[in-house]
Amino acid sequence: MIHHIVMWSLKGSTESEKALNIAKLRDAFDSIRGKIPGMTHMQIGVDSSRVEYACDVVLVSAFESQKALDAYALHPEHLRVKDELAGVRVARHQVDFSS
Repeated sequence: MIHHIVMWSLKGSTESEKALNIAKLRDAFDSIRGKIPGMTHMQIGVDSSRVEYACDVVLVSAFESQKALDAYALHPEHLRVKDELAGVRVARHQVDFSS
């Protein structure tokens, strides 16, 4: 199993702007649930700590294999989500690991 963890810091100069971008990201990823072959888990979490160094949103996902994760990167639904979210992030961090 390959775990794919992505964390974003999102744009928003006000709480409401940031909340809109968080909702946009959550909705975009929710729209691909069940559409990605080999994806066995997907969870989206929103930071509740509010510490200044925390990211705003995390995606925790798991794939049957590295091949499935590689295919996800090029899957049309994933590419659509990336395009939809192109202007909402300030930073993105990623960790992939096997277990």
